[in-house]
Amino acid sequence: MKVGFIGCGNMGGAIARALSRTGLCEIYLSDYSTEKARLLAEEIGASVSSNRDITRECKFVFLGVKPNTVREVLSDISDDLKKNDAVVVTMAAGVAIDSVKAVIGNDRKVIRIMPNTPVSVGYGMITWCESGCSESELNCFVSLMDKAGSLDKITEELIDAASALSGCGPAFVYMFAEALADGGVSCGLPRDKAMRYAAETIKGAALMMLRTGKHPGQLKDEVCSPGGSTIEGVRALEDGALRSTVQGAVIAAYEKTKKLGK
Repeated sequence: MKVGFIGCGNMGGAIARALSRTGLCEIYLSDYSTEKARLLAEEIGASVSSNRDITRECKFVFLGVKPNTVREVLSDISDDLKKNDAVVVTMAAGVAIDSVKAVIGNDRKVIRIMPNTPVSVGYGMITWCESGCSESELNCFVSLMDKAGSLDKITEELIDAASALSGCGPAFVYMFAEALADGGVSCGLPRDKAMRYAAETIKGAALMMLRTGKHPGQLKDEVCSPGGSTIEGVRALEDGALRSTVQGAVIAAYEKTKKLGK
């Protein structure tokens, strides 16, 4: 099966890397920067192509372009999409399926995904919704995304909120990891060890949430011994309004996502 990517930036490139690990498809890449497409193609064993050839020949066409350019790109490839009956997979934040179909036709097949960059290492979170696809096409899509991480089909009305949390969330987590490591360095740890300890701690805590199914508040309480060190750290985080600040970050990202689609 032929799968094409129009746009090989951070997100498009991350998904292309994930798909390359499945062994299920031939991957074709196009980008305004030919050099970027060439380097990624060499890395994952793909081929450099053009927007038009990808649209004419590929069953799935992933759009990895910015929200403010997605309509222009769709307009350029609209006629070829009709000839090929390809499935368009869009990842443009804030751009609804109806907006995509307004350009390429209401009878076109569209899957809207909101992934995050950890898809490149197989641990992404991908929320998605669709319109017009057959069951076999959706099964094929799920198989293609198997090495990308966890998929969750949701209604489109929730996908912008999902983008603000899981799509933007890695950046927030990286900031927290950096802060944890900085704290360790302040206490005397070598930088390389502090970075590793922070990453492994976040990884382990996340797995605890997923595997135990416990509320994070309960898991937090289980770490906090009465009169111990951890509860003193928790008090410091509360003084700094950590929870309110993180909630505010997600809400700010959500509000910006809504604006991007207009």
